[in-house]
Amino acid sequence: MFFWDAIKVPVLAQFPADIETMTGLDAEGRPVMAQQMPGMVAVARSDTRQVFKVFSDGYEPHQYREWLLEAVSNILGDTLVVTSAGLLRHGGQAWVEVSVPETLHDGRTGFGYRPNLLAATSLDGSLATTYGRTVTATVCDNTMAIALGQARGQQVKIRHSRYSGLRIEQARQALSLVEETADEFTDTLRHLSSTTVTDRQWFAFLDAWHPMPEEAGRARTIATRVREELVEMYRHDVRASTWQGTAFGVVQAVNTWAHHKQPVKGASRAERNQEGAISGRFDKLDASVVSTLEKVLTS
Repeated sequence: MFFWDAIKVPVLAQFPADIETMTGLDAEGRPVMAQQMPGMVAVARSDTRQVFKVFSDGYEPHQYREWLLEAVSNILGDTLVVTSAGLLRHGGQAWVEVSVPETLHDGRTGFGYRPNLLAATSLDGSLATTYGRTVTATVCDNTMAIALGQARGQQVKIRHSRYSGLRIEQARQALSLVEETADEFTDTLRHLSSTTVTDRQWFAFLDAWHPMPEEAGRARTIATRVREELVEMYRHDVRASTWQGTAFGVVQAVNTWAHHKQPVKGASRAERNQEGAISGRFDKLDASVVSTLEKVLTS
């Protein structure tokens, strides 16, 4: 899927012209003169010529083969396996995920998970090139935050500029070993699963997380539906109900709802979930749930 290159092409402006000065015809068949826009370039696919975005000429596209496949191999060697890779936005974003070969299980909580390294970048200006550690919950195939209250795991971000370079040693030091993720996530898992949440506190969390509007209308209807779905997830869905009555059950209910129930627009659910993983949206979600729940438990 990474067989093509990102290319920089000139950006042209068209002006009305006569027969002597024209360089072509516009869509209506009228003579126009094309003039290159100084300091501007368009980034496009070499195979389909699809233009992703127009940038200043200092923008440097990071080739997917070099910055994802080759970089991950150089950082981690051959000890891990590629578990997923793909393109989003017609090639405007890309990711490669590598993981430990087998699912890990925490004997105290019964939770199965897989530590990963997620490498992602873009050609449409939506992402810096990012190397970060993530965790996949195998019971529901959700992306979860590694550490309690943190919206980000350890990450390295490299901007798309002419001065950017692939700082492999820096990336390796910041990411450390993916295996270390297991210890950090286990600490988080055990802390949350040992924190009791009563029914009263669960509904107080819902009031804080998704308040119910006082006036009847569309907003109240949506809030009612979301709250009912979260209650169903927390109490009866094995992906969360296994840990009902604990803080981890609350986190898992909201995280699973966001992955599998929350409405999506403009793309498939799988695409939205992958975008959420590579952008850090699910890490931020978990951190926000924990923060909201802590306020409820201490009030």
